[in-house]
Amino acid sequence: MAATDFKDYYAILGVSKNASEADIKKAFRKLARKYHPDMNPDNKQAEAKFKEVSEAYEVLSDTDKRNKYDRFGQYWKQAGSASPGSRSRTGVGSNVGNFDFGQYDNFDEFINELLGNFGGGRTNNNTRNRWSYSTNGASNNGFGGFGGYEDFASYANGATKNTSKTSAKSPSGTSLDREATLSLTFAEAFAGVRKRLNLGSETINVRIPAGAKSGSRVRVKGKGKRDGYGRQGDLYLNVELQSHRFFQFEGDNLVCEVPISPDEAVLGAQIDVPTPDGTVTVNVPAGVRSGQSLRLRGKGWPKPKGGGRSDQLVRLTIVPPKSLNATEREYYQKIRDSRSVDPRKDIQNIRL
Repeated sequence: MAATDFKDYYAILGVSKNASEADIKKAFRKLARKYHPDMNPDNKQAEAKFKEVSEAYEVLSDTDKRNKYDRFGQYWKQAGSASPGSRSRTGVGSNVGNFDFGQYDNFDEFINELLGNFGGGRTNNNTRNRWSYSTNGASNNGFGGFGGYEDFASYANGATKNTSKTSAKSPSGTSLDREATLSLTFAEAFAGVRKRLNLGSETINVRIPAGAKSGSRVRVKGKGKRDGYGRQGDLYLNVELQSHRFFQFEGDNLVCEVPISPDEAVLGAQIDVPTPDGTVTVNVPAGVRSGQSLRLRGKGWPKPKGGGRSDQLVRLTIVPPKSLNATEREYYQKIRDSRSVDPRKDIQNIRL
């Protein structure tokens, strides 16, 4: 370093040459907050100042570097260098000033903890950024068995619709958002439900509005990871519906399969069909075919923003009896013997 390039690191941090490690750290924290790029967007001067402050702290917080700096001034770097392999992933000595920098993945993570804003506190490398949730009193580690959606305009706990939000990122470019999968029953998703989530450092209640479907997302604003400088990501809940033995989705509509007997198909009938909110009576017209669908308008799934409900499609399946009593067999034989229509007439002359 040339003499004209000499930087007075004490002056940069605003401390005396006799300042203690605690004084240096305190001064750095104050200046880092003041000049951090997140607090000064598009401000090149502040960005340069932040780098200068960080450089000063890196030297003065390291006992060995500080001793060399105090002794040799602008020539302190020539007085010796760190041995190969002595630098950690942060770019800072792995053990300097009696402090282990090797525990951090990058310099941003070190800054985050130094400024005291890791939220629930730092964990070791095996458990970093892990949290748990609980629903109805049960809890699980991580995000297993969980879900949500963003098809609706507003939610409890600050969750709002967001289809074009840019993911919040730390200065190192790491996303601050979290994601989890929320498993819901058809009944919970149809009527809406409140879920109690344990995020580790806090427990929140999230309202899932009526009408959630698999693939829907819920954004819970401000419940993601924190970077230590006032920036915090969001929590995204991805909904997965548990399978139902009767109802399925076909697009936005519900679809179900209802068996009918041959005589009901031939003569027509009135049958009871389950819907999400109760049983309704449906008229089956005479002469329906197996696989034909009847539409129940407004009996399907809730639409977003209170837009009513989709339709329910009732797919009819003609199911012949597996066993017949004597009377049934007699009448079926009479029907066969007196049948006037050949159902296979139109395919008799088909050839390759």
